[in-house]
Amino acid sequence: MVAVHKITNDFYEDSFDLVALHSSLEDYSIAYALNLHLKSSFKRSNEDLDLSGHITVPIFEWKDDINDRYWTLFTNNGLVEDTANQKGLFKDEPSFTAFHMVPEHRDVDYFLKIEQDGFINMENLVRTLQNIPNIITAYAIETDKLKSKNNLIF
Repeated sequence: MVAVHKITNDFYEDSFDLVALHSSLEDYSIAYALNLHLKSSFKRSNEDLDLSGHITVPIFEWKDDINDRYWTLFTNNGLVEDTANQKGLFKDEPSFTAFHMVPEHRDVDYFLKIEQDGFINMENLVRTLQNIPNIITAYAIETDKLKSKNNLIF
C-alpha cells in the first residue's frame, strides 16, 4: 500500500504585523522619516520585489538585530503597463493600469510589515508614526482578515 501525503494551504503560516501609512511623500522620503523618528535603518533593497514580468515594487528593509525583527516598507499603489488594449488613435502610446498590493485597502499609500517572533506594542508604534510630520495617519491592520495575505509573503 502506498502512503499519500497532502500539503495543505496553511502549511507555511507566516506571521507578521502590518501597519498602513497614508502620506503624499515619495517612498525614499518615508524611509528617511522613519529612520529619523524610529531610530531605524531602512535601506532600499538591491532588488525590487518582482511580482510578475511587468510588476515590480521597490522595497525598503531593516533588520533590527536588537529586537530580532525584520521590517519592510513598500508602496501599495503602482502602475502596470497594459499592452493588451493598444488600438485605435493612441495605439503607439503605452497605457497603464493601477495595481494594488492589498486590494482591500486601495486608499493606503504605504505598508510597514513587521516580522517577529515576539510581541510589539502596536499602540505605541502607531502613535509614534502618527506624530511624524507628513504622515497623515497610520493604523494597524489585522492580517488574519486579509484576503490578499499571500501578496505580502515575500
